Amino acid sequence: MKTYVQVGTGSRAQMYYKALAKEYKDNNVLMAFCDSNKKRMEYANKQICQLGYHDVPMYGIDEFEKMLEEQRPDIVIISSIDRTHHTYIKKAMEFGADVICEKPMTIDEDKCNQILECMEKTGRKLRMTFNCRYMPYTVEAKKLLMKNAVGNIKQVHFEWFLDTTHGADYFRRWHRDKKNSGGLLIHKATHHFDLVNWWIESYPEIVFSQGGLKFYGRENAEERGITKFYTRVYGSENAKGDPFALDMTKNEELKALYLDAEEEDGYIRDQSVFGDNISIEDTMCVQVKYHNGVLMSYSLNAYSPIEGFRVVFTGDNGRIELSHGIEEDTRLRVYPMFGKAYDVEIEKKEGDHGGADVELLKDLFGGENRTDELNQCASHIDAVTSIMTGICANKSMNTGLPVAVSDLLGRKVSELK
Repeated sequence: MKTYVQVGTGSRAQMYYKALAKEYKDNNVLMAFCDSNKKRMEYANKQICQLGYHDVPMYGIDEFEKMLEEQRPDIVIISSIDRTHHTYIKKAMEFGADVICEKPMTIDEDKCNQILECMEKTGRKLRMTFNCRYMPYTVEAKKLLMKNAVGNIKQVHFEWFLDTTHGADYFRRWHRDKKNSGGLLIHKATHHFDLVNWWIESYPEIVFSQGGLKFYGRENAEERGITKFYTRVYGSENAKGDPFALDMTKNEELKALYLDAEEEDGYIRDQSVFGDNISIEDTMCVQVKYHNGVLMSYSLNAYSPIEGFRVVFTGDNGRIELSHGIEEDTRLRVYPMFGKAYDVEIEKKEGDHGGADVELLKDLFGGENRTDELNQCASHIDAVTSIMTGICANKSMNTGLPVAVSDLLGRKVSELK
């Protein structure tokens, strides 16, 4: 029987506490919540009680260590704001607990090295929740690559486009401040960079990047002729009719988690995407050289009219193309060098993210008897090698120069333990 506490009870946190309260309650015990906002914790307790579980004690963020002492958990689940991850990871491990952490592990090289030093000192374990490794289409691509279907991979081209619903949402929330999230090359693209590391079984060595705020933000809106501005949607006349406006009064969950909870910590969830004080990029291009010699070109756009991604693997004996979400189509196609192209069938599964969340939760809470033939269980080393691509990319955007991962880590990736 494993015992857990969870810090951070926003929308993404529900996946974990609901699973512990329902499907995995026989072998796991959820002990407590910790958050800066009491009303969000009350909402979380309401959710688990509706599932037949009991409510659990609630602790403020200044009571995190008190919670550890009183509840003495085996594992701490961290689903708080990205910039706080390293603090909770270190305190949990120093207490003697292992950690399950939402992506990204942290947002810069200093915090990354602090975590690594703490792990070396305490010997505790960290699991990253990279659910993209469990999506049926990414799994089928992994199987093809493991079979050497197109020979040795030489080049990867990866483009991810976020639409004006999903992409815009990062510019309404705490993510819009790079001090909180590290920008989309860390908060969002850590998923994508981890997929590439996992697919090609390597890690980044040299990173070069360019990017900027090209669409969102007040200045860009003014250049397009927009004249009606507002700070937030709730209570604003100027927000009416704006397709980018988020009306939380029409969404019961958002209203309960954020609008009704504002008085607790002052967090505003429905900020204007064309407001001031946005410090993250919405247009990014990255080039990466990996340890095994593979080269990758990557792009991320947060204001596309369509949502999805396309990734191409070129080997010395052919090409694999995977596309998802483009006009509601998912396709995995293999182009042999001197043979006929063919499509690979992709199994459809129920559940969020194409059934990936269900499979991830099985790994986290379902016991230790599962064989991991595809290496889907992500460790702290996977966490480091995914965020370091984004961290180096941020550094490169600032300097205009390529950045070596080992220079920021102060060691080679192969030396990580």
